[in-house]
Amino acid sequence: MIPGIIIGVVVLLILIFGIKIVPQATEFVIERLGKYKKTWSAGIHFLIPIIDRISKRVTLKEQYLDSPPQPVITKDNVTMQIDTVVFFKVFDSNLFTYGAVNPISALENLTATTLRNIVGELELDDTLTSRDTINGKMTEILDSATDQWGIKVNRVELKNIIPPAEIQNAMEKQMKAERDRRETLLEAEGHKAAVITRAQGDKQAMVLQAEGERDARIARAEGEAKAILLAKQAEADGLRALKDAGADYSVLELKKFEALIAMSNGIASKIIVPTDAVNMTKSNVLFSETTGLGDVTPSAKKPPEEPKKDVCCD
Repeated sequence: MIPGIIIGVVVLLILIFGIKIVPQATEFVIERLGKYKKTWSAGIHFLIPIIDRISKRVTLKEQYLDSPPQPVITKDNVTMQIDTVVFFKVFDSNLFTYGAVNPISALENLTATTLRNIVGELELDDTLTSRDTINGKMTEILDSATDQWGIKVNRVELKNIIPPAEIQNAMEKQMKAERDRRETLLEAEGHKAAVITRAQGDKQAMVLQAEGERDARIARAEGEAKAILLAKQAEADGLRALKDAGADYSVLELKKFEALIAMSNGIASKIIVPTDAVNMTKSNVLFSETTGLGDVTPSAKKPPEEPKKDVCCD
């Protein structure tokens, strides 16, 4: 009876301690008698006590390694403090367990040496402006080197790049000078734009003024031309009326003479008389003297006749 109870208790203990549950995103590395046996994935498993043991519990989640700042010398002999963050995950629990004594520490040291090698080939300015390039190179190198440890490096990020204090002061002065230069350039461009705009405005104003004066002169010239045209048309109409009325040459000559009188108009001025007008005047004088027409000069009075003597009365 007692041996059966003992056997039952032993079996119960074996069942209690032999049943193992592996959580999600976790793997157990199992050794049997000190030798790798298998890798358990998530789920329920049975472990033989004393013979089998769990060598290592490995998480398959993505992990990160935050390295402290470390001194790195650039190609132009500037010492800077740079800290990095490495994001990785385990893809093979067997290699992760037996590939290196301490794979996390090995990854940390490999990150430091790789960073020194890459930054040592760059100058200060290139280091400050080539974060993406450095991150890409480090990811490629670390991922290739850690395959034998069962580690997959997803990406590497440079957190901080801290140059020496004197370099920081020089960089701040350079940045201030660059900002001052940009400010001066912007002010000059603004002044230039204002001058150009003002000149264009003055040009447009002058063009508009010239166009206005031109239009005014054209309007005045058109008015004068129209007035002259109307005067000529009136004169032509008058001559046409005279012609239609059957005026002879003497009437026309008389009209010329009247026009000459109208030109003088009683104003003391010099009048240049054309030759045909002089001839006309002479003809009119001769005509007046001959016919007595148009002669306004009063005729001389005849002397009074002496009274005849009356013979009969004397």
